[in-house]
Amino acid sequence: MDYIAINKQAWDKRTKIHLASSFYDLQAFIDGNTSLNPIELAQMGDVNHKSLLHLQCHFGQDSLSWARLGAKVTGVDLSSESIATAQQLANQLQLDTNFINSDIYQFGLSNTQQYDRVFTSYGVLAWLPELTSWARTIVNALVPGGEFHLVEFHPFNDVLSGYGYFSQTQPDIEDEVTYTENHNNQIETVATWPHPISEVINALIQAGLTIASFNEHPYSPYDCFEGLEYVQDKGYRLQHKGQNIPLIYAIKAIKPL
Repeated sequence: MDYIAINKQAWDKRTKIHLASSFYDLQAFIDGNTSLNPIELAQMGDVNHKSLLHLQCHFGQDSLSWARLGAKVTGVDLSSESIATAQQLANQLQLDTNFINSDIYQFGLSNTQQYDRVFTSYGVLAWLPELTSWARTIVNALVPGGEFHLVEFHPFNDVLSGYGYFSQTQPDIEDEVTYTENHNNQIETVATWPHPISEVINALIQAGLTIASFNEHPYSPYDCFEGLEYVQDKGYRLQHKGQNIPLIYAIKAIKPL
């Protein structure tokens, strides 16, 4: 099976749904709201005048939010619908941002540019069958001294939901609706892979990056899993036997000089 083609088809369909969702609230974004959350804003710091590569950028809200903060942004995504929408938004908002339609592995083979920062976030790793090439793409795309920033959903919650934790060669193939409230029970076939945190960290280290920080968070900025409850000024949490479950983890890694 061509898993990349399967997922591209799913995300092309999902993009159209997401654009009309209150989850993404496109009009508020166009009017000036940022799509970025406190976790990534604090970790990334000042991006003004920095070149930034955003991997798996979907239809560009985060990419354009970084551009509004002064970054020179290039976004990459598998979905042609997402990239076309991202470029339309960039033109509409008059933000000088470049978008590339490519899967991560093909982009890694063809990319010759280097950036001050590489960023990716929230639900990205499960779409990748292996992380060695992913990590190599990141390190090759960074200038010496450049930073990689990952903010991702914690796999602990996946285990509680009945999914595997450890990596596997064959993907989980499922027919499912997307995570926005307006999915209207439209089902797409998707292929996903679990990646334990150790695999993520080791892939980055083996590619030549130095881990500068690793943090875990008990609150998610998004209400996108079953059983979450909102806590004022913190976000959404999930408890198991009265204890908070880690929902987000964040990694900062640096390419040596």
